[in-house]
Amino acid sequence: MTSLKYLDLKSVPCPLNVVKIKLALEKLSKNENLIVDLDKGEPQEMVLNNLKEMGCLFKQIKENEKFIKIKILNEN
Repeated sequence: MTSLKYLDLKSVPCPLNVVKIKLALEKLSKNENLIVDLDKGEPQEMVLNNLKEMGCLFKQIKENEKFIKIKILNEN
């Protein structure tokens, strides 16, 4: 059974949001995925580019005018 951890990073500036996601990913156990709320614009670009560089699998699951919600799949 997969469980989810949630991280609300709305209004968190770059690169702090990237650091918080990296720390949260390190703490995930085997069957946990991470849901993250992010501001659109620079935070979205920085975080998604960083996740790609790290080789993480993720998908956008929600979007509105101000923020997006992504699910990061844990491959441990």
